[in-house]
Amino acid sequence: MYQRQGASAFKADLSNTIAFCKHLGNPERKFRSVHIGGTNGKGSSSHFLSAILQAAGYKTGLYTSPHLKRFTERIKVDGKEVEQNFVVDFVAKNKAFIKELQPSFFEMTVVMAFEYFAQQQVDIAIIEVGMGGRLDSTNVINPEVSLVTNISLDHQSFLGNTLAEIAGEKAGIVKRNVPFVVGTYQDETVEVFEKSASQNLTSLTYADQKYKVEVISQSPEFIVNLYKEENLMLERVELGLKGKYQQKNLPGIIEVVEVLKEKGFEIKETHLRKGLSEVVPLSGLKGRWQQLSNKPLIICDMGHNEAGIKAIVDQLSGFTYDTLHFVVGFVNDKEVSQVLTHLPKSGKYYFCQPQIPRAMKAEEVKKLANKVGLEGEVISNVAEAIQRAKREASENDLIFIGGSTFVVAEIPNL
Repeated sequence: MYQRQGASAFKADLSNTIAFCKHLGNPERKFRSVHIGGTNGKGSSSHFLSAILQAAGYKTGLYTSPHLKRFTERIKVDGKEVEQNFVVDFVAKNKAFIKELQPSFFEMTVVMAFEYFAQQQVDIAIIEVGMGGRLDSTNVINPEVSLVTNISLDHQSFLGNTLAEIAGEKAGIVKRNVPFVVGTYQDETVEVFEKSASQNLTSLTYADQKYKVEVISQSPEFIVNLYKEENLMLERVELGLKGKYQQKNLPGIIEVVEVLKEKGFEIKETHLRKGLSEVVPLSGLKGRWQQLSNKPLIICDMGHNEAGIKAIVDQLSGFTYDTLHFVVGFVNDKEVSQVLTHLPKSGKYYFCQPQIPRAMKAEEVKKLANKVGLEGEVISNVAEAIQRAKREASENDLIFIGGSTFVVAEIPNL
């Protein structure tokens, strides 16, 4: 499976997904949906939207990837993970067909989610794209609205080496007459998105041109004001995810809500506030700028590409501490050298590796880090590296754990 192996498990083709859906009587046509793609922010945006719809009283499906601890995290209804029995029964019932079709791990999981949502008779499902968009297995749905959060360099070997090329793949989720929302206006991607919207005879809204976010406070609560076309729309709303970058996700989330309201969904301001502030308990999200302890302050985050790491470093610069400790590891298909250039040279580093086949060896990470002036030691096991950082840190220090989703996944008791 791609999560563990990388490129060898990736299938750039929708034929297996289409065949599997047909075999099950096309469950993807039995519920309404929202489709969310983009480079960074698509997971957070998916969870926020799920929480808002749950707060409004809708039975809400949520499909995301990858999982952190358990496979069942990928498929949820109203924040509760799919039952293990359903997973076992699904595979047992379809074993002969699976053997014949030979779907990838991701293809099978996507179709399993669709079948579960159909059986659960959800009012709406939030479907997060796995990678890219055009050829992603999730791209067989016909949603109420499509959201692309932003575009930055990631998975270049699959999606292209420029922002415009990557945008072309992400824009593949745009459907005929389905409103298209882009979270972040970027000069390099405008032409691609406008062409895609025009070919699909649909509207295109750049959410960050319509809404502005003003940060009122970041600690202890993350409080913002939201303006719509210069007018105050939401005053002092709390965001339950504390990453500073969530202010960039908010315009896209709000515009999707506006589109859903136009399509008959009843979502009031109270629902919006509840969903935004209670996103973690409502949706069951983990690993997004999550505080694990106070003295020393320990924070983990799943941001892993260049844009994600830049955002993390930017937020860390707002904290006061004596020493900054980094427990970091990466996977092989990331532009690790480039990512490392953004990490502070004053930090103390503990280089580790997640226990998956596509992990970059901790020694290799150290070698690349040393080249850009980062110093530290190799402790391959993630849990041991965290323990070492805790032993080294004083109570006024800050420990950050990340570099890869899979490093965060191995934090004990997350």
